[in-house]
Amino acid sequence: MPVITFETSPISKEQKRKVVEGFTKVASESTGIPEGAFYVFIKENESDNVGVGGRLLSDKK
Repeated sequence: MPVITFETSPISKEQKRKVVEGFTKVASESTGIPEGAFYVFIKENESDNVGVGGRLLSDKK
């Protein structure tokens, strides 16, 4: 069970479809593992939950 994890700010369902399709295709082509074997996990991070340089990302905007 190959796993791909992608962390990002919140994205739309259509963007998630494109990410899953694209990552799966490239990973399958690169490894020779069938596309059906891949799991793709998308973790969305709100800017209140990310710190950069000792400050919340939401405070830097």
